[in-house]
Amino acid sequence: MNASFNEASAIYLQIASMLEDDILRGILAEEEQVPSTNELARAYSINPATAAKGINLLVDEGVLYKKRGIGMFVAPGARGAIVQKRKDAFYEAYVTQLVREAKALDITKEELAAMIEKAAQG
Repeated sequence: MNASFNEASAIYLQIASMLEDDILRGILAEEEQVPSTNELARAYSINPATAAKGINLLVDEGVLYKKRGIGMFVAPGARGAIVQKRKDAFYEAYVTQLVREAKALDITKEELAAMIEKAAQG
């Protein structure tokens, strides 16, 4: 666990994102225990309440679940849920903006598809 935080978003959101990244990369597998709030707090020199807020966000999203007296674990299907969440965010943040700008420039769907294909090859 080695990270530096940026000021673009709240630390608890960055903690949640780092755990999601670990799940996406297979570092944390389904049904595997995640670091405790105290472990995260020590590793990143943050308040345990901040770490807990990041973990609880993922619990609320169904990515993590609690085994009473043991700790937090990666939920079954967590990777797929994260992928879908990030695809939805990508669509909202990039695709809709891209299409809006293409329409403003009178770029056809075919031209846009060709541009995307060119970019994907480069």
